[in-house]
Order: sequence, then C-alpha cells, then structure tokens
Amino acid sequence: MREYSIAAIPADGIGPEVIAAGVQALESLQKRLGDVRFNIETFDWGSDYHRKHGVMMPADGLATLKKFDAIYFGAVGAPDVPDHITLWGLRLPICQGFDQYANVRPTRILPGITSPLRHAGPGDLDWVIVRENSEGEYAGCGGRVHRGLPEEVGTEVAIFTRVGVQRIMRYAFHLAQSRPRKLLTVVTKSNAQRHGMVMWDEIADEVSKEFPDVTWDKMLVDAMTVRMTLKPQSLDTIVATNLHADILSDLAGALAGSLGVAPTANIDPERRFPSMFEPIHGSAFDITGKGIANPVASFWTASQMLDHLGEAEASARLMRAVEQVTGAGITTPDVGGTATTKDVTAAVVDAIHSSNV
Repeated sequence: MREYSIAAIPADGIGPEVIAAGVQALESLQKRLGDVRFNIETFDWGSDYHRKHGVMMPADGLATLKKFDAIYFGAVGAPDVPDHITLWGLRLPICQGFDQYANVRPTRILPGITSPLRHAGPGDLDWVIVRENSEGEYAGCGGRVHRGLPEEVGTEVAIFTRVGVQRIMRYAFHLAQSRPRKLLTVVTKSNAQRHGMVMWDEIADEVSKEFPDVTWDKMLVDAMTVRMTLKPQSLDTIVATNLHADILSDLAGALAGSLGVAPTANIDPERRFPSMFEPIHGSAFDITGKGIANPVASFWTASQMLDHLGEAEASARLMRAVEQVTGAGITTPDVGGTATTKDVTAAVVDAIHSSNV
C-alpha cells in the first residue's frame, strides 16, 4: 500500500466547494485502485481565519505543512479583505517559502467544451505554460514613500537572477523535450525592458544549446496574445516571467472555454519541500454558495498532483473520467451546461468506478 499525506487548504470563496469535490474524486480513486491511500488533513486557513486571528495562517504554518507530501489548495480572496493581504498572507508565503519556482499550467480544450475561438476544437489547443514562480515582478521588492503627499512614490522592482532564470529555463526545455512536438516558446518584453528581459533572452539562448532536439522561438508578450488567439496550433510549451505567464495563462484558460477548467501546479522540482496544486479560477465570490462552481479545474490539478507523486495510473484514470463526463455534456454553466457542482462530481466519481475508464 502506497500512502501519501496531503494538506488540503480550501480557503476562500468557491475554494471549499471545489476542494471538497476533488477530495471525493481522490477517495474514489483510492477505493477503485485499492493499492494507494490518501491521508488528507484539512486546514481552515484563509480569510475567515484572518477575521478571527488577524493573519491568514498561523506563524508556524510552513513548519506544519513541511511534513506533507503535497498541498491541495483552493483559492484566496474576499470582498472585505484587501487582495494583497490575502495573497501575501497565505499563497505566496507557501510558494516562496517552499521555493516552488515552477508554476505549471496545462491548457487544452476538453471534449464537450466549446472554445470561444471559432475554429478550435480538442487537439487544436494543447499547451503547457511554465511560469517563473519565485522572483520577477512578484518578488515583493519595492516600497512607498511620502504617503498621501503630491510627491508620493511607489516602486515595484522586478528581480531577475541568473540562477532563477536558468533553472526555470532548464525546467521548460526539459518539459518541452518530454512532449511529442519538442517545441518551446520563450516570452519576454526585451524591446522595452532592456535589462532583465534581455538577460532572459540571453540565458534562453545559452540553455537551448543543452537541448539540441528542442525547437524554440521567442515572442514579445504583446505579440504572444495575438499568436495565442489567431494561431493556437503553432504553440506547445511556453515559458515566461511571473507576471507575463500569470496573465497569459488566464487568457489560455479562457480560450480553452473557462477558467473553471484550468489547473496549476506550484512545483519544487528538487523535491526539498511539498509542492502545491490549485485551480487558477480564484475565489469567485459572485457564485460562492450557489452550487454551480466548476470542479473540473480541481480534478485536473489533482491529476497533476498524482503525477507529481508518481501515481500515473491514478492520474490518467481521473482525467479519463473527467473527459468522459465533459464529453457527455455534464458541465456547469460557465461552459454552457446546466449541471451543478455536485452533478459533475457525482458523474466523475461514477466514471472512475466504471469499467471503460
């Protein structure tokens, strides 16, 4: 029996709804496969915790999480708590504290889901976006002086280090090398940002020489939005800075039909610390409690978590179940369906146990 300890942090908004759905799927896989066990412990950290204690998680939160094999995360964000507090109080301390420097966001059009791109269907859009997740524009370096005065100044300093760029570039080239097309696109803005972004370009060229079998090209981030929309088939693996990839991956999710189907993995490739897996849709307070949150992203990110844990069979079975359900038209309103969160979850659980998945 293979056992894994998983820390579940549902957090805010629809987070508890979709993480509960994901936990049901994991429990179903456990029953179906019989030789794997997921020991899941849930933590009540988030905006509710902040209202009671003044912090998003306890001071020893990272020490508590460090013993787990993986972290299964919901979403942060609340109307009455400033966004910088929710983000810097919970999600970013985990990502940075555990040096989860590779944020990996796969995107493809699932069966039964219609892309807003007129001529795109399953197979036409199949990307993995690799986001540098530890530095860049989200390093938290900067400050404000002369607050409230006409001469007030706010600075946000993007930090790019050679070691940081090299390691994310190698990760992206390795990932591209493992995919059938062996194709990588490096995204920067080196025409306007002539220091850090030029360094990105130079390091990409250096690292590319280690991967002669990978075809790669460069795109400016603004031109990249056009290419993603008009020529989706020309892309496969994509690597970009913290900010650029954050924006591009939301565009990718929308082009695939909905952010409700988009997963992400925050990976420590060296496995010194637990990695964290989360849907990218955010807390979505406009639909919280309505029972219509799309659980597909939480299933897909659970599949990423299973792959990271080495459970390829469980991961594949989960995604086959998801695709069978979406292909049958059992989908939530964000992708044009009428099903509830519970309907989709129940259908995926049934599919996990069916003989043809």
